[in-house]
Amino acid sequence: MVGVIDYGAGNLGSVMSALSRLSVKAMFVRGPEELGSTVFEKIIFPGDGHFTTAMKSLHNSGYTDAIREWIQADKPFLGICIGLQLLFESSQEAPPENGVPVSGLSVLRGNVKLFPGKKVPQIGWNKTISVNKSPLFEGLGDAAFFYYIHSYYAEPDDPADIAATAEYDVEFCSAVERGSLHAVQFHPEKSGAAGLRLLENWLKI
Repeated sequence: MVGVIDYGAGNLGSVMSALSRLSVKAMFVRGPEELGSTVFEKIIFPGDGHFTTAMKSLHNSGYTDAIREWIQADKPFLGICIGLQLLFESSQEAPPENGVPVSGLSVLRGNVKLFPGKKVPQIGWNKTISVNKSPLFEGLGDAAFFYYIHSYYAEPDDPADIAATAEYDVEFCSAVERGSLHAVQFHPEKSGAAGLRLLENWLKI
């Protein structure tokens, strides 16, 4: 069973629709306690929105520690859009509040930065280059087009964490991979056949 985390935000409906098209059994995860059950074998953390708002929602709903524990146990996890950015330590989208930094989940070392120069957000299709032979992109060639909508991008400290890159004024990390942890900056659920193939690949990993 695939669990889709419902934390009060995120692009939940289209993710569930994409899983349905793949004939995958999926349910919403309604609370952090469910991540400690044996119901779910894989977890998807979809999202869109603001870094600070998303982290506050995770804290308020009690998901922060539960998600960290899931990832630290090397259980299959897929983050989408803000679900990638929140894996890192901090974001330029989230300045300190009353002098206190807003921290992400910090399961990956690195930070999230605002795109320089070009108009933001980036909205639309962009060529995505697979690196480090990630199984996420099996059957998609060295490059595939996916749908993006974001103003910020993650910059991992460890290049080995990068599973794909794309360009928008600068080359940026568009997917990460470490063990059973995967996350993508683009929206596979809105990326047609390529997005469905990527989801199918993740389900097989």
